Amino acid sequence: MSTLTRPAVADEPTRTAPRRLRGLLWLVARQHRAVLIACTAAVVIGSAWIIYQRHTFLHDAHAAGWPGTGADEIDGALRVRLENRFNEIASYVGYLPMLFGIFLGAPLLAADQENGTARLVTTQSVPRARWLRWKLGFALVLVAVTTAVLGTLLTWYWHTARPLVSRDWLDASIFENTGPVLLTMALFTTSLGIVIGALVRRAVTAMTLTAFGTFAFSVAFDYLKPHLATPRRVAFPLNGDHPAVLNGSVQVDQWVGTASGKLYGWGTCVNEADADACRVRKGIVNSVWDYFGYDQMATLQWTAAALLAVASAVLLTLAVWRTRRQAF
Repeated sequence: MSTLTRPAVADEPTRTAPRRLRGLLWLVARQHRAVLIACTAAVVIGSAWIIYQRHTFLHDAHAAGWPGTGADEIDGALRVRLENRFNEIASYVGYLPMLFGIFLGAPLLAADQENGTARLVTTQSVPRARWLRWKLGFALVLVAVTTAVLGTLLTWYWHTARPLVSRDWLDASIFENTGPVLLTMALFTTSLGIVIGALVRRAVTAMTLTAFGTFAFSVAFDYLKPHLATPRRVAFPLNGDHPAVLNGSVQVDQWVGTASGKLYGWGTCVNEADADACRVRKGIVNSVWDYFGYDQMATLQWTAAALLAVASAVLLTLAVWRTRRQAF
């Protein structure tokens, strides 16, 4: 009796779908698949969230009459809600550099060295330099893509919201999360975690030290920001209106001064029984501000980004040098 079925062949090899990723790329992506999935979700969900929030921001602002109605004429409660809405999303984006440093940078090399994966990989015909290139390249590209997308969208949102939210663009929620600073700061914290992991070779210890190091860096960066460019100075009558050049500016320091240009601390004569007589005696007639104009924001951000990029390169060089010299 004939049959149309094909007889099974015992030695016939089982066919499997080819893998899209091969070699070290497959290994690195599989090792860090949790971070890869988290970053993909952050980009997709974060992008949709920013776009939606910007749309609702404009809807509410237009309903209140803006831009036909001046920003200062809009209801104060509405302005507070709009500002809080922007600050909330900016604060979430601002966590990215710290998270990258702790959960990607710190264990990137340390976990492989601690678990013996680095020794296994580098004894399977894979040179140590090639293993390092793939590990570092994967981490840096992942950080750069994630922060570039979200930072660009938040910058787009900020340019729309700027007239109605905080004018202090030197504040961390704006300065560090828009323009090129978010990307380079994330690269720096990731590089910091990588070099700490290469030195201590213990993942949990490296993550803890990176958390403390990132916090210390944020404090130091807040101090550094006002020194990235030279502030401008303007004098105007003591009780007069602010000049137009201060629109959109960030105050760095404040003085009181005489007509000849002599400066006193802003609190001079404030606690005197007769403050006006004190000012007349000293010849104080002007308020004097040191400030950064809004047109200086790009200069400050690109200067900060350049410094962070150089620091990241130094840290990565140190991590590579240390890892290539130490025994696994």
